[in-house]
Amino acid sequence: MEAGQAPARGHRGVPHTADLRIEAWAPTREDCVGEAVAGLVESFADVSGVPPSREIRVDVPPAPDADLLVAVLDEVIYRLDADGSLVLGTEITAAPGGGLSTRLAAGDAGAATGVGAVPKAVSLHDLRFGRDARGWSCAVTIDV
Repeated sequence: MEAGQAPARGHRGVPHTADLRIEAWAPTREDCVGEAVAGLVESFADVSGVPPSREIRVDVPPAPDADLLVAVLDEVIYRLDADGSLVLGTEITAAPGGGLSTRLAAGDAGAATGVGAVPKAVSLHDLRFGRDARGWSCAVTIDV
């Protein structure tokens, strides 16, 4: 990688008034969604040392790309709230017709160390997800 060149995939939190803003990027749509999930989880939990104890499978039906991103992030927040499942990793593939097939490795949220405010919902305000010069990128605001 050349000096000053961004990595091919990654994510970061961006300062945002009273909420959390996540930016993610990757060569593919599916990997970009996975990076957004990683950015979301890292914003509120240190998962190092949390063993995976279950797999959550989610099939997201075909929809506009931004809606697919929101659906996966909503599922991560829902699972945390509903049964204390903390997503530790993702495997996301394209599904027939344009949807997503998602496998989420999850562990017990109680075993993680809190590092930030727990997310409540995905905001649709200023949501961005699509192709750019390097592949795919997104920016999403999370209500905390």
